[in-house]
Amino acid sequence: MNKYIKKARPITPRTRICAIIGNPVAHSLSPAIHNAAFAALDLDFAYVAFRVEDVAAALAGMRALENFRGMSVTIPHKMSAMQHVDRVAAVDQRIGAINTVINESGHLFGFGTDGPGALKALTDAGVTVKDKTVLMLGAGGAARAIAFTLITAAAPAAVEILDISEPVLAQLQADLTAAAEGAVNISAAQMTRDTLADAMTTADIVIHCTPVGMHPKEGISIVAKELFRPGQAVFDIVYTPLETRLLADAKSRGLQVISGVELFVNQAVLQFERFTGQNAPVEVMRSVVMEHLKK
Repeated sequence: MNKYIKKARPITPRTRICAIIGNPVAHSLSPAIHNAAFAALDLDFAYVAFRVEDVAAALAGMRALENFRGMSVTIPHKMSAMQHVDRVAAVDQRIGAINTVINESGHLFGFGTDGPGALKALTDAGVTVKDKTVLMLGAGGAARAIAFTLITAAAPAAVEILDISEPVLAQLQADLTAAAEGAVNISAAQMTRDTLADAMTTADIVIHCTPVGMHPKEGISIVAKELFRPGQAVFDIVYTPLETRLLADAKSRGLQVISGVELFVNQAVLQFERFTGQNAPVEVMRSVVMEHLKK
């Protein structure tokens, strides 16, 4: 048994509830990581997972339930969720996506932890973003959060985004261009075999932000192994499985790789601290994630 895992408090009418909503959500380790952290600090909290399609109804339910303290929001609801909360942090209004909701007596406050969590993962791995060319694969909520954080806090030379949806791409390119104010070269293109191959020839840092490679699509990668080139750093925000096909291929080419576990733990730590007002037991949370992923 994991030495970090302690017995949780019994559930009572006073227990404060947190949850993750998404679709799919069965793969999520958020309940395990948060419940272990609650138990480690002997907090009267419990965390569950809900597969949700109707985001508006889910958030209305959160608002109505007095003990429903916090919510994590994952694919595909990070952008739509912000339309159904009362207040959004200013930086996240520009990003256009949130991954966390706090319930303050029926008033819902939304914000994001993906961007700061991703930047910390890169920094902790020794990857310098300043003056580098960053390739973002995907333009959804997590990609938006990470891209905005990088251009506002890490000073890359260029950010290129590839996605299959032209409207989503166009909007993200316009929003990033406005936020960068000319300091970062922002480009976007529909993802095809050719555009991906071209983008890989100039990318210093590759950040994968789609569900490809995640349960139930394990063993699949957007990037063909032969497209990797020496000196690149490859960051996959997918964390289940522990080593995605993308990371395995990049590692086989001798490249530096960063697992989605780093983002997952970092963003969960920030969420936990907002849910509870307590400093997160980071080593407990990391240990629980790694134990589950190695099974």
